[in-house]
Amino acid sequence: MGLHNQFSQDQDKKSLSIIRKQSAPGLIIIGIIFIAANLRAPLTSVGPLVGLIRDNMHLSNTVAGMITTLPLLAFAFFSPFVPKLGRKFGVERIILISVIFLTIGIIIRSLSGTATLYIGTAILGFAISICNVLLPSLIKREFPKRMGMMTGVYSISMNLCGAIASGISVPIALTLGYGWQGALGIWGILSFISMLFWLPQMKHRHVQTSPAHTQTANKNVNLWGSTLAWQVTLFMGLQSLIFYVLIAWLPEILKEQGISSDQSGWLLSTLQLALLPFTFIIPVIAGRMSSQRTLVVLMTILLLSGTLGLLYGSMSLIVLWIIFLGIGGGFAFGLAMMFFGLRTKNSHEAAELSGMAQSVGYFLAAIGPTLFGFLHDVTNSWTTPLLLLVGASVLLFFFGFGAAKDRYVGSGE
Repeated sequence: MGLHNQFSQDQDKKSLSIIRKQSAPGLIIIGIIFIAANLRAPLTSVGPLVGLIRDNMHLSNTVAGMITTLPLLAFAFFSPFVPKLGRKFGVERIILISVIFLTIGIIIRSLSGTATLYIGTAILGFAISICNVLLPSLIKREFPKRMGMMTGVYSISMNLCGAIASGISVPIALTLGYGWQGALGIWGILSFISMLFWLPQMKHRHVQTSPAHTQTANKNVNLWGSTLAWQVTLFMGLQSLIFYVLIAWLPEILKEQGISSDQSGWLLSTLQLALLPFTFIIPVIAGRMSSQRTLVVLMTILLLSGTLGLLYGSMSLIVLWIIFLGIGGGFAFGLAMMFFGLRTKNSHEAAELSGMAQSVGYFLAAIGPTLFGFLHDVTNSWTTPLLLLVGASVLLFFFGFGAAKDRYVGSGE
């Protein structure tokens, strides 16, 4: 009887293990989609509301601009430390804790008061930085053979919700009468739901690395001294800079060229809509290629065509220039997300590279819009700032061409 009971228990354990293995991929895919949906919406919802917040809180333009800049600085300063937290406490557990803090940050930001506005913004910035760094490495660990598809799913979920947030913030605030507090606070509902969908990962996923695996991971090269790691990092930084500069200043550039405010807003939406499908398509294509240099060349042609079109092209083709910029931005973002996994051998290296690249990348993203605006103030023209964007696109090509070569960090670079 004892042997029979032991056999039955073993069989039950095996059956349970099979059920978990079969159900876990579906659960983690849903979890990744919901977590990714939170990574841009709390940020992109702010831009259309800055004027309302500024007038309501009696802030200067500089202080109001910090609402957007503060999360980017949080990403820059906190990202390098995130991989160590993931290794020590488990990636799934740290992501869950970060979503809890994201919800808290959104709630605090939505309360009346200047102090709570900035404290909440800082908290949600730190929370998002954790998921920014750890999700790409989690995808590499859980879906090594479907990394391109899953990176595409993650990217499109993030960017789609970001675009929706930009579009519905003002209607929620004004048309529905919830004010800017309600329009920003509503995203706490999404983060709370995401938390519930992530909870099953605490049961079905391993949250601690085995000593042998950790020892292997610790043999990684010093990424800060790796040429390839810096190529990936500067590619990530420059594509972030180009994206956030366009998000911040494209409407103003278009208005100075005689396009109305309403049309400028729609053209900014057009850019984001053009970007969306390629944040899914490019990772899938890139994952099937040994070298992604062809994609880097196409990306550069698109970005340069769009920027030079804004500078010297016909205004009758303005929609075409905007679409070129959007597709080029989709190429750049998709490649940046894929390089973390493609250029590393394991999930720990991917997390370290993601942390390094996002630290430098978001620092560049934070200073980019400010520098762009400063050059406009000094020259009283958008020509010099747009030429800066041309230069950034050229540099993006050189760093991307190096990052796209089929090799790993630390493997005879």
